[in-house]
Amino acid sequence: MNIQLYGRIDSGNASQVETDILARLADDDGSPLLLDMQDLEYISSAGLRVILRLKKGHPDVKLINVNPEVYDILEMTGFTQMMEVEKAYRVVSIEGCEEIGRGANGTIYRIDKDNVVKVYNNADALADIQHEREVARLALILGIPTAISYDVVKVGDSYGSVFELLNAKSFAKILASEPEKFDWCVKEFVAMMKRLHSTLVPTGKLPDMKETALGWARFMQDYLPEEAGKKLVSLIENIPHDDHMLHGDYHTKNLELTENEVLLIDMDTLAVGNPIFELASTYNSFVGYSEYDRNIILQFQGFDLETGKALWKKTLSLYLETDDPERIREVEEKARIIGYTRMIRRSIRRKGLETEEGRAEIELWKNELLALLEKTDSLLF
Repeated sequence: MNIQLYGRIDSGNASQVETDILARLADDDGSPLLLDMQDLEYISSAGLRVILRLKKGHPDVKLINVNPEVYDILEMTGFTQMMEVEKAYRVVSIEGCEEIGRGANGTIYRIDKDNVVKVYNNADALADIQHEREVARLALILGIPTAISYDVVKVGDSYGSVFELLNAKSFAKILASEPEKFDWCVKEFVAMMKRLHSTLVPTGKLPDMKETALGWARFMQDYLPEEAGKKLVSLIENIPHDDHMLHGDYHTKNLELTENEVLLIDMDTLAVGNPIFELASTYNSFVGYSEYDRNIILQFQGFDLETGKALWKKTLSLYLETDDPERIREVEEKARIIGYTRMIRRSIRRKGLETEEGRAEIELWKNELLALLEKTDSLLF
């Protein structure tokens, strides 16, 4: 049963409001009780006690369309922990907005010159939004420059997080429009990566990327020869646990230059683990996903595959602090093993085996993976 609440509920009218609600409940048909607070402007302690008494008879009571002011009262008094409370969210349109970033879980659009909104792929994204806000706050506390969401909004059938990014320009856009800044971009890109990987995270605060990668490898055992599948799992199992920070989706669309500061964004994939997992993800973004279809990197990053390959090689060289081609090749091959594992699993889960193009793409990556597994005995570097 849906019951609408209006105006103010305080000591002057709480008793009458309760009487009216109970009268409505006399015709209760057994459906969940929804208290719609869209037009409720204020609620006092007297009104809160009415809700508590209603909850005794209707344990499944849910408060919906709660405006921010009333929501703050409910949160401060603990009601958001005692029952389901659904906040009313501002509606934002992204029609005609510039896309400035795209990650595993959502797309980022500029909604005005100062603000962007990340729209989540998952239509029921409130838990995802809360997770990203928490891990972004953790990263900021630990010294990683990032943007913190200051508002949650409704965008079409999904939800979004609003961030302030003043005059921001992604590294992908800089590389596409100002190729003369290539060296500067790579230098800053690697500096942020090293800053991440030197940041120690308190135990248990972020997911362990090793466990995620083991899931990918175990999935792949059904699609590889038995010995190759066992070796893939073993290689990842032998990577020691590491509590240093990883971004998890580190590429040039997730670094923004705003004013004179570089910010890392799209933080929902933050994890901990060995840097080889990060390098694998970066390889995929700059090279791997485009090895079969060269247009993918142009569609995703805005620059061509030749630029992506040059960016990847320069990134490895600066990260490893060497120009030795053999050393660079050695680490690249280790990263590619994890990278191909991730891409093949992703393609299979997205019905890649059901299309001719998907099968060809998977076959290309699979052959590369099998060749690398034959000559690799450790993923450590």
